[in-house]
Formats: sequence, structure tokens, C-alpha cells
Amino acid sequence: MDLALPAAVTIRNLSRRVLPGLMLPSRILPDWFSSEVPERSEDSGAARTFAHAIRTSKVPEVLFGFWVIKIAATTLGEVGGDALSMSLNLGYAMSTAIFFVLFAAAVTAQIRARKFYPFLYWAVIVATTLTGTTMADFADRSLGIGYTGGSLILFGLVIAVLVVWRFTLGSVSVNVITDPKAEAFYWATILFSNTLGTALGDWVADSGPGYEGGALIFAGGIAIVALVYFFTKSSRTVLFWTAFILTRPLGATLGDLLTKPLVDGGLNLSRYTSSAAIAAFMIACILLFPQRAGEHPGAKE
Repeated sequence: MDLALPAAVTIRNLSRRVLPGLMLPSRILPDWFSSEVPERSEDSGAARTFAHAIRTSKVPEVLFGFWVIKIAATTLGEVGGDALSMSLNLGYAMSTAIFFVLFAAAVTAQIRARKFYPFLYWAVIVATTLTGTTMADFADRSLGIGYTGGSLILFGLVIAVLVVWRFTLGSVSVNVITDPKAEAFYWATILFSNTLGTALGDWVADSGPGYEGGALIFAGGIAIVALVYFFTKSSRTVLFWTAFILTRPLGATLGDLLTKPLVDGGLNLSRYTSSAAIAAFMIACILLFPQRAGEHPGAKE
């Protein structure tokens, strides 16, 4: 009997009581968000197929380090985006165009890659946060539609991508990403969700709580997602994307807290120095935390 599947099941059981997304799903239910991944089976062929899919996945295994690096990436995106659009005074439109070109180049390399490369994957994540920062600011401020209008439009774009993804490929699979089309939808969803998160972060912070209060609100939201994970059987895919989106406004408020003027409630640190420090922290985390191809949460337990 093939030992690959029992070993995977053992790892899933050991990770059962960690933060949302750390647990590896032991089964995939046929709901709207599900993907066709073989269930536990004694069939060695199915086990080998499943193990091969995990090894060739283009997304990382979601463990504690994933969330640490993701929050750092979103903070870097906020600070770096503001550095280009505000400190260098290039404006939101020009900065968005520059960052989108960088995103397009990075995501093309990622999709063409034959396996998971940690630094390439996180480079694309950072590119989405940089683009999302200036894109959200352009929608909210330059277009004059405000935070409410910008957030609603961006939320509609996220839903639209998920709907097109569903009807094009038959499922919104985030468990194991190996197909180029699925990966393209995956990155489009991340781009618009990071943009939405930026708009939400600015909206909440500027509505009264300030940057510290906003960071606490979104950190609390992530904590609620963790409680839902621990004490309910809600869809792991929904919880994953909820936590994923909430890390973006958390990073946005943390970035603003670091660099905004003292009179606005910030610490008035240099955007360039802060960007370099956060980037160095990210690199250290990528080297420190295990980085291997694996599953994103996608089952309802």
C-alpha cells in the first residue's frame, strides 16, 4: 500500500488545531467552491495522483509563516505604493501603470514556471499589493467616487472574477493550483481582493478610528475568522479568502501608521526606509519559515 496518502492524512490531523488555513483539508465536499481532489482511498493510483498534485502545486502550503509573510507583504505594498505616488509625486494613475507592468511581468513568469518558487510567488504577491494600493487610491480619490463607491466597485470586481472562474473551469479551486487558467484566475482574484482591502483600510481609518484603531479592528476581524474556524464547520475556502482579504486592510493601516505625519496619527517614518526594512523582514521570513508547494484550504470540515 502506498504510504504517501496516510502520511498526508497524519500531517492534516497534526495541523487540525492551528490558525485558519493551516489545516490541510482531509476531504473535499462538492460545494460551490470545491475542487475535484481525490478523497482518502486505498487505491494506490489515486494516492499517487493526489501526492503528485501536491508536489506540483504552484501555491505554497498555508502554515503560520504564510500569514506572517502575507501581512508583511501588504504593509510593504501600502508603504511602497505611497512612496511612488506621493513621495515621488508621480500620482496614482502613473504609479498604477508602473506597478501593473511589474505585476504583469511577475505573474507571467509565475504562471510559466513549472513548479513553485517561493521568492517568485511572494514577488507576485507584493506586486499585487503595490498595484492594489495605487489602484484603490486612484478609484477613491482621483475618480472622486469616495471610499464607499470605490469599495463597492472593487467588491463587485472580486465577485465577477470568482463567477467567471466558476463558469469557465467548473469550480473555484484553491486547493491545488496546477492549471495555468486556474492560476490566472487565482492571481486576478488576489489582485482585486488586495485592491479592495486597501480601500477598506483607508475607509475605516479615515472614518474615525485612526490607523491604530483600524489595525485593531482588522486584527479583531482575523481573530473572529479564527474563532469561526475553531468552533464551526464553515467552508475552509470562504474562511481562507476572508482572512486573506482582511490581511490587506490590516497591512494598509499598519503601513499608514508607520509613515503618516504625526498630526495625522502616524509615526512619520520615511517611506523609503520603512519599505527597505519591511522587504528585509519578508526575505528573512521566506528563508526562515518552511516554503514548499502544498494546499490552500478548500474543504468544509
